[in-house]
Amino acid sequence: MNLDNELNPQQAEAAKTIDGPVLILAGAGSGKTRTLMYRIANMLENGINPWNILALTFTNKAAKEMKDRIEAMIPDRSSALWISTFHSTCLRIMFSHADKLGYTSSFEIADQADQKAVMREVYKKLEINPKQIPERSAAREISQAKDRLQSVDEYVRENMGDFSKAKYGEIYREYQERLKRNNSMDFDDLIFNTVKLFREFPEILESYQEKFKYIMVDEYQDTNTAQFEFIRLLASKYKNLCVVGDDDQSIYRFRGADIRNILDFETNYPEAHVIKLEENYRSTGIILEAANEVIANNTERKQKALWTKSEDGGKIRFRQMDTSSGEAAFIADDIRKKVEAGASYKDFAILLRTNIQSKEFEDAFRVRRMDYEIVKGLRFWDTKVIKDISAYLLTVAGGSNDMRTNRIVNLPKRGIGASSLDKVAAYALSNGLSLFDACVKAEEIPGVSGKALTGLKDFTSTILAIREAAKDMKLSEVVDKVIEDVGYNGYMLMESDSTEKYTEMREYIDKLKEALDEYEAETEEPDLIDFMRQNGVEGTTIDKLGNPESDDRIRVMTMHNAKGLEFPNVYVAGMEQGLFPGYGAVTSENPTDLEEERRLCYVAMTRAEKTLTLTCARQRMVNGEKRFYKVSQFLGEIPNSLIDMNVQPKKDERKERVIPVARQLAHAAFAAKPMAFSGGFQKGKAAMTAAAPKPDYEVGDRVRHFKLGEGVVKSIVGGGKDYEVTIEFDKSGTKKMFAQFAKLKRV
Repeated sequence: MNLDNELNPQQAEAAKTIDGPVLILAGAGSGKTRTLMYRIANMLENGINPWNILALTFTNKAAKEMKDRIEAMIPDRSSALWISTFHSTCLRIMFSHADKLGYTSSFEIADQADQKAVMREVYKKLEINPKQIPERSAAREISQAKDRLQSVDEYVRENMGDFSKAKYGEIYREYQERLKRNNSMDFDDLIFNTVKLFREFPEILESYQEKFKYIMVDEYQDTNTAQFEFIRLLASKYKNLCVVGDDDQSIYRFRGADIRNILDFETNYPEAHVIKLEENYRSTGIILEAANEVIANNTERKQKALWTKSEDGGKIRFRQMDTSSGEAAFIADDIRKKVEAGASYKDFAILLRTNIQSKEFEDAFRVRRMDYEIVKGLRFWDTKVIKDISAYLLTVAGGSNDMRTNRIVNLPKRGIGASSLDKVAAYALSNGLSLFDACVKAEEIPGVSGKALTGLKDFTSTILAIREAAKDMKLSEVVDKVIEDVGYNGYMLMESDSTEKYTEMREYIDKLKEALDEYEAETEEPDLIDFMRQNGVEGTTIDKLGNPESDDRIRVMTMHNAKGLEFPNVYVAGMEQGLFPGYGAVTSENPTDLEEERRLCYVAMTRAEKTLTLTCARQRMVNGEKRFYKVSQFLGEIPNSLIDMNVQPKKDERKERVIPVARQLAHAAFAAKPMAFSGGFQKGKAAMTAAAPKPDYEVGDRVRHFKLGEGVVKSIVGGGKDYEVTIEFDKSGTKKMFAQFAKLKRV
């Protein structure tokens, strides 16, 4: 095997350097997997036994890919290699030595369902109200403690004096004791207990040090404290440790990853041989130059710069639109134009900072009948919170879909058991009623009594009251009333394991309300069921467009989920200060928060092979309020010479006003310091909508409302966003409503 012919000089150096600690800094698209395969093959050709090599990865997919490629290269010597994930490796070790820690060799792995069941038992014994301390919050706290290698006693000792942490400590202790009594370990225990085994039984550690004389770790920048210590202990005797990673792609701090593990490798191993893989085989020269300029603004990093022998390619396009829906429409039209010219849908990816951004793109693609896929995420209408609220809205609107009623009848909990629901369902079937109508008649159903009857009466009376009140409300106001009257906000708080999760759920609801307001403003006679039908919620779900077996779909995903992937054409949407980088990172006193956001930007940019388009919106709806945003500071970190900001995109079908970048952003600003675009987003009066047009009717005129019929206008009062109109209806009495949403017609 001639490594010099198969690999570039740096890759060949990495493959040839076998002994001692080695740090391979592998930039995006630099061929690290190929390098690792040739390194293992070279080790085997140089007489190293395959059973003395351990290669650790983070995913089963990566492990399988490595195994398959090695087997193809050296089929006769690869079977004895240990190539697996951290968890799989530790599981094999624990199966052999679990008895040392008080388990039997037949211990079981507690999956998520098992962990939830154990946690419920813990809460019951400790008499903890899950509304005050959500079970998910406790589970996450325990998981993070294990990632930090904190035992129960260490956790309690470190958090002494903190009441909330003390309570977590009680839960942690009881949770671990119950797992142990059940002869079970959860996934975090596998690494935690293996480290404990190695620390308490040196002879066992030494046996594995002799077995694994050569250790390789992929994606080293993503390791946490427990993984770091597991590796350190194994490699401490022979120090033949090769770690591969890229500090510039460390984006998983929220999962416990510690960038210091890779940054401090040379401190921990002063004799380390450092090799940089900087030649990129993926992207054009201009894309790489722009990415290098952005990431160079980070201080916590190893110095390196990607380069390529390939062509420079076209400039990076930057487009700023008026609104987020205009941004989505521009990208959809741009993709459609390129597909009509011969490209395939699968050649395009849209990268987002948060999942909540996907809704506008889903709408744009659905209207244009374009195939798309939300990668590792749910379609907006398939998220739990939206399915829950949609089911309530459709039931309020008079829908008779039994599946939707069944979804919400005991959500939040109303004490209605499965057997009582079965009786109601049987009654509905035998009497030709919908499930909801049968619930209304719960008192007449034999066997339904006690808590179940009280719960059913509460459910139906609440729905009927909202149904009556909804006649005088905007559709988005009905959402608020549902959330308040059924107690859904408390349910979200209980279900959320973090403030971030609760905020995300609220953001989904705000998106739904925004969509309802837009629909109501554009529709002559708005109706909830019609709205849901248009979005594929009521009736049958909209069929997947095109051939469901086809892989030819536009990919829409978060930047985190895009790591490790590549696409010919990439759109990075939402390049706004306050969205990306996020407001929390912009305002944080900890500079590492902003640096992680910048690394995420670097990852997003380096997914692109041929073209890269960065887009943003001047305004977005947040919590029902229109807010104006400045352009992301990351745009200011790209040299002006690399950006195409002169060609205006085609206006979309809804006549969104395009803001030419050349006028919106001064030429000098792009060449200025990186913080030229800082400042977050603007709120307050500047975010108000333009004054609404005065109604075309006067006080005293007779008008008609599509729901409430005819009446006489009693007053018209101007407001900040709309006119408040008071009408005395012939049948339903005096009502006050906003003119834009009332859609009154002069008779």
